Amino acid sequence: MTDTLTRAFGAVAILLGLTSLGLLAVSVWGFRAGGWPWPQSYDLAGWSAWAAGAGTVAALAGFVVWLRHRKGGAGAVLLGLILSLPVAGLGAAFEIAARTTPPINDISTDTDDPPVFWFTATPSDYPAQNAEPQRAAYPDVRPLDLSMPVDDAFSAALALVEARGWEVLSADPVESQIEAIATSRLFGFEDEVAIRVTETDTGTRIDMRSRSRLGQIDRGANARRIEAFLADLETRAQT
Repeated sequence: MTDTLTRAFGAVAILLGLTSLGLLAVSVWGFRAGGWPWPQSYDLAGWSAWAAGAGTVAALAGFVVWLRHRKGGAGAVLLGLILSLPVAGLGAAFEIAARTTPPINDISTDTDDPPVFWFTATPSDYPAQNAEPQRAAYPDVRPLDLSMPVDDAFSAALALVEARGWEVLSADPVESQIEAIATSRLFGFEDEVAIRVTETDTGTRIDMRSRSRLGQIDRGANARRIEAFLADLETRAQT
C-alpha cells in the first residue's frame, strides 16, 4: 500500500510538472508568435506556476511517505519534483519580486533631469512621482563618471549596447544619446533604453533610463538592467 501511495504521489507530480511546462511554453509562444495580449499570456503563465506548485507539493508528500517506509516509488517522486521545480521557482521569484519592489516601471539615473526618449513608439517624460520610491528601492542606480573623452565613452556605450543584442533606434554622437530596445529572455517583452553621454570637468558622465512598454510594474528589471550595463561599461573603460 505504501509503495502504491508513493507512486501515486509521483504520478500526480509528474503530470502536474509536465502540465506546468506545457502551459508556460504555450503562454510564451502565444505572446511571441501568436500575437496574444500580454495579460492573457501572463494569466496562462500564472496557471502554470500554480500547477508547478501543486506538483512540488505532491512530490514532497510522496518523498515523506517514501522516507517513512523506504519502499518503491522514489524515482517517480524525484522525476515529478524535477519537472515541477523550474516553473515553481520561476513563479515564486516573480511573486517575491512583485512584493519587494515598488510598483513603477520607469527608472533613471538622473531623476531631476532624466534622459528623454525621442525615437521610441510612445515618447514620454519620466514620471516625477517615481523619483522618491525609486531612490528608496534602488539606491545604487546612479550616474557613472568615467575619466575618458566623450567620444570614446559614446563609442564604448554603443559597442556595449550592440554586444547585448539590443535594437538600436538612434545613436547620434552630436546629440550624445543612444536609444535602443532591450528584449526580455523568456517572453520577449520590449523595454526602452536611453543612454546619455555628457562631458564633465573630469571626463564623462553616463546617465541611463530604462522603462517597460507593458504593464505598470517591472519587478526590478529596469534597475537591474541599468546597474548591470553601467558596471560592464565601467569595466570596459578600465581595460
